[in-house]
Amino acid sequence: MKRGLPEKRSIPNVAKVVAVSSAKGGVGKSTIAVNLALAAARQGIATGILDTDIYGPSIPTLLDLEGLEPELDTNNRLLPLTAYGIKAMSMGFLVPQDSPIAWRGLMIQKAMNQLLFEVSWPKLDLLILDLPPGTGDVQLTITQSIELTGAVIVSTPQDLALRDAVRGIDLFKKVNVPILGMVQNMSTFACTNCGHKHDIFGLDGARKKCDELGVTLLGDIPLHPQICHDADIGKPSVVASPEGPQAQAFHAVMEAVAKSVGLR
Repeated sequence: MKRGLPEKRSIPNVAKVVAVSSAKGGVGKSTIAVNLALAAARQGIATGILDTDIYGPSIPTLLDLEGLEPELDTNNRLLPLTAYGIKAMSMGFLVPQDSPIAWRGLMIQKAMNQLLFEVSWPKLDLLILDLPPGTGDVQLTITQSIELTGAVIVSTPQDLALRDAVRGIDLFKKVNVPILGMVQNMSTFACTNCGHKHDIFGLDGARKKCDELGVTLLGDIPLHPQICHDADIGKPSVVASPEGPQAQAFHAVMEAVAKSVGLR
């Protein structure tokens, strides 16, 4: 302990830990996180995903694992579930699907410690953390408890979303977590009838903000109804349409992330 802060620990069997953050809800962060994890696995990287959104876990839905519960190993540690070749853990596996989690700070910290240090991960090259929106208790607990390899920031091109993204970047800088780059989500919508492209949330907002902040733009993910449909049925685009342009966009971002953390 140093000045009241916990000493950072490594997660057993995990080589690299990358946080996916938005600091704002509704920008598609969880969909990005799970598709990146699936892309990594298909690129030969042993990958897991940890859903750290205590209040609104999305990973059970995105990976079609709703209603399933993890077993315990001989040391009473949680065994992650498996979907589409990746390992997954979420608070959504531990509580009923429709039950609200009405917890305050101390309970949240205890739950996070269980998810961070009491899960029996197999040997992983990469663990992706799907962070909740905001810059509060969960984010601080994670950044103060474990050594993060880096953070990926997700934003739409909209100025309102970018303002929160900048706050997230500033938080990670203050706690000395490297910013791997930003993903511009919902960047362009191509009409399925005429093919005309529409910049519904603005044009290149994240690209301009990256230039302004000196942050790498990892890639653009288009606004496409198929991505939403795939997420809703629990079969993300990287799995549902592996050769499609949406999946290829996720693969391109993951390749950039893998290179930046030394997995390429």
